[in-house]
Amino acid sequence: MSTHEQTAPGFSHEKIETNNFLMIVLIVLVVAIGGLVEIVPLFFQKSTMQPLPGVQPLTPLQVLGRDVYLREGCYVCHSQMIRPFPSETLRYGHYSEAGESVYDHPFQWGSKRTGPDLARVGGRYTDEWHHIHLNNPRDVVPESVMPAYSWLGKTAINAGLALPHMEALKKLGVPYADKDFQAAQDLVKQQAQAKDGEKITEADALVSYLQSLGHAFK
Repeated sequence: MSTHEQTAPGFSHEKIETNNFLMIVLIVLVVAIGGLVEIVPLFFQKSTMQPLPGVQPLTPLQVLGRDVYLREGCYVCHSQMIRPFPSETLRYGHYSEAGESVYDHPFQWGSKRTGPDLARVGGRYTDEWHHIHLNNPRDVVPESVMPAYSWLGKTAINAGLALPHMEALKKLGVPYADKDFQAAQDLVKQQAQAKDGEKITEADALVSYLQSLGHAFK
């Protein structure tokens, strides 16, 4: 009999490997401990909790644009996480840092790229380019496989959703002030008073959100 079997017969490999329930419990336990060891220290590191210089909370219009971004599943094909590899930083810019995403709930880092990373897309193209791209991507990128989102340019935003969303974000730590909530109310009034052809569209909101990305390192 081996030393291991003599000292810990209840936890021999045979005992664990032939007991499905015990195997599942031990796997969950090991994964939980490993996850806590990796994640908990980050809550005490200033670099992961403080925004980088230049990182600001989203405006009401950008909040609505981010909602469109999430609703349409843009994160499925576009990440917002540049890894610290030359092949990525040469194409997209400075690698992503935690301080850029402190106001993101949830963050949009992603792990798959059918399309390019968007972490530094803000200011790279004009608003007009983005509108054309959303309407029909092939008009500006002939080889694009992205579907067209032409209806976004025809659908008026629901401006009333910005205020409750911002109030929820404030509860999560986003430092919105009274002037920001007033801006959300002003957006509602602006949208209500606009004529049909002048109303702010979902495309306008989405473009505003995209233009806000990645300015911390510019």
